[in-house]
Amino acid sequence: MENPNGKNMKIDLSGKVALITGGTSGIGRETALRFAQAGAKVVIAGRREPEGEETVELVRAAGGEGQFVKADVSHASEVEMLVQKTVGKFGKMDIAFNNAGVEGEWIPITRQPEEDFDRVISINLKGVWLCLKYEIRQMLRQGGGAIVNMSSIAGFVGSSGAAAYIASKHGVLGLTKTAALETAKNNIRVNAICPGAIETAMADRLFGAPEVHKYVLSHHPIGRFGRPEEIADAVVWMCSDRASFMTGQSLVLDGGFLAGPNPPD
Repeated sequence: MENPNGKNMKIDLSGKVALITGGTSGIGRETALRFAQAGAKVVIAGRREPEGEETVELVRAAGGEGQFVKADVSHASEVEMLVQKTVGKFGKMDIAFNNAGVEGEWIPITRQPEEDFDRVISINLKGVWLCLKYEIRQMLRQGGGAIVNMSSIAGFVGSSGAAAYIASKHGVLGLTKTAALETAKNNIRVNAICPGAIETAMADRLFGAPEVHKYVLSHHPIGRFGRPEEIADAVVWMCSDRASFMTGQSLVLDGGFLAGPNPPD
């Protein structure tokens, strides 16, 4: 496909190596496919090996090359191992999508177990921090790269009963800005993606009840939830040279959620 100026609009990531955490389903899996279709070699990380291998098979069926690495991003040794295996397999790491996350229990602060808060923060926030730490070290050695962190519209607003999740996603935005400032002169770009409600297993768990689904949907003026591929396409663009002047930013894809109050009819 070409634009009116005659330039090819297809993003070409041939020769690039991409690492995706939380690549076993949903947005992570769809992004792995999009990276492969753009020509990148893909390493998929996650805790669920069968689903991870399924993603790899889908990548190969799409004509790409991929590998699954079982890893828990809340543990430094496993994140370090993940980066090492990526480089060991493909020789470098040009792109990272830090997507792994959990929702935790959505209950009032006064009833939330400490262990649940710790788990959500360890994966959603500490996990991103650990990934940044080891990914940036590798990208500094090879002279550059692009990183996208998974935040959410929950990084901009509060939500009753979701304290740990909200805190983690706010924190990801702060990490993103800081990492971007620290690496801007080293040819490394760090940005965040902030989806609204997306048609994933997590959304099914959170918003599956009909009355909850109706309420959440009413806050998306576009009239529907987003699709994983819509987020994946944005991540691929953010990691490509098409976004070469973008760093330290948060890209919101929310069907209009943050545009203003949208109470149910």
